[in-house]
Amino acid sequence: MVNSLTIVILAAGKGSRMKSPKAKVLHEICGREMLYYSIKAARAMSDDVIVVVAHQKDSVISAMERYFTGLTFVTQDTDNFPGTGGAMMGVQPKYQNVLVLNGDMPLITPKSIEQFLHSDADIVMSVITLDNPSGYGRVVIEKGHVERIVEEKDADNGEKAIQTVNAGVYAFKHNVLKTYLPLLRNTNAQAEYYLTDVIALARRDQLLIAPLYVEEVEFKGVNSKYDLAQSEMIMMDRLRHTWMDAGVIMQLPETIYLEEGVKFEGECVIENGVRLCGESLISNSHIKAHSVIEDSTVTNSDVGPLAHLRPLSVLEDTHVGNFVEVKKSTLTGVKAGHLSYLGDATIGEGSNIGAGTITCNYDGVKKYQTLIGKNVFVGSDTQLVAPVEIADNVMIAAGTTVTAGKYESGILILSRTPIRKVEGFFSKFFTKGKE
Repeated sequence: MVNSLTIVILAAGKGSRMKSPKAKVLHEICGREMLYYSIKAARAMSDDVIVVVAHQKDSVISAMERYFTGLTFVTQDTDNFPGTGGAMMGVQPKYQNVLVLNGDMPLITPKSIEQFLHSDADIVMSVITLDNPSGYGRVVIEKGHVERIVEEKDADNGEKAIQTVNAGVYAFKHNVLKTYLPLLRNTNAQAEYYLTDVIALARRDQLLIAPLYVEEVEFKGVNSKYDLAQSEMIMMDRLRHTWMDAGVIMQLPETIYLEEGVKFEGECVIENGVRLCGESLISNSHIKAHSVIEDSTVTNSDVGPLAHLRPLSVLEDTHVGNFVEVKKSTLTGVKAGHLSYLGDATIGEGSNIGAGTITCNYDGVKKYQTLIGKNVFVGSDTQLVAPVEIADNVMIAAGTTVTAGKYESGILILSRTPIRKVEGFFSKFFTKGKE
């Protein structure tokens, strides 16, 4: 960690172009709010991270405090001091070097931040060279120094030909901010205080402003739902790459959906079309095609194809097959081959769950537990009406409805309506009405 750098993350805006009631920085990428990624990168480089909030500030602060401690939150006075310059007016940096990031840049990395630390300039300004800079303000660079920023509407033909544009991240000396922030004015069409005006004022006074050429992908801002999707694809590719480098086998990795909180241990195989979400942990397991796992733990097991583990499921030494849904249940040494729903259940080692088995865990008001011991054979098309407790070494016949209660070890549980046979019914039924 670099302990001589303050990082300020601007997260106060509404993000109207997102066309959503949700604050812009709370839109999710790979299961985490986009602001999370900016803070994560910043925390890797600094012990003084300041987040400027305003719009839906309580929601933003609450969301980030789920992941981080020791952050400083500053509320921008958007009524009197709107804009990026206004956002910095209430900030009190701990260190002389101050880096300003945007909360809508989820692809920023610690390596990206480190680039700003290798210059003694008064201001370091990130710039990108674009083949088509249309719509962006141009950065005029002469003799290796930033001279000025020209908005496209104000640019002449020569300036419009410039392909260098502002990437929106800056490193300032603290004394530069102390000197020039009080001089900002909001005499512009938007009536906002712009941080870029600090650069203009500093250049007027002959301060050194160094351009830093950066990669567009890492400084990509999110301003629309399309940008959000594009950033998520890039982030997910990074996550998949990281875990494959760590030894995870991914078949057709571009088809696998993977969230930030998912972790792997040992050698795992993830087949195509799998969706892994939340804080799931996959350890020495095989997740087969088109299965979904949410906030669950899978150890020494195989899941799917086309299975669904809903939150708080725990599988150990277990086989869960086609079209099996597990919710908030613990299965240890269990086989559940296909077509079953196991919710709010605990099932012991050596038990076999037949096709079509359902734990009836909800009575319309409350949910109840199903406890199944070791070496229990559950026949196909069984309904277990919770609360129910099955001891070890029990057989349940196919088609049985097991009503609520406790069942002792060693028994057969059987509930069937006796078969009734009606002689000659087939021919009578199909000749009816033809006579």
